[in-house]
Amino acid sequence: MERNLGTTDKAIRILIAVIISLLFISEIAPTTLTVILFVPAGVCFVTGISGFCPLYTAYGIRTCKDKDPRA
Repeated sequence: MERNLGTTDKAIRILIAVIISLLFISEIAPTTLTVILFVPAGVCFVTGISGFCPLYTAYGIRTCKDKDPRA
């Protein structure tokens, strides 16, 4: 798997996942909505941690500025 997410992109994805998780834990948002949003939050978290997004690969997008994308 070749990294294709930059640092800012990864941070935003992880932040989105944390915010959705906090909404669920604090019960601010309706439970049904947060349960539905848990799937995209999980995807955001996994792609943010791994630094790889399959959709970016499909569309040829790279926000990673590293010379060696596997590092």
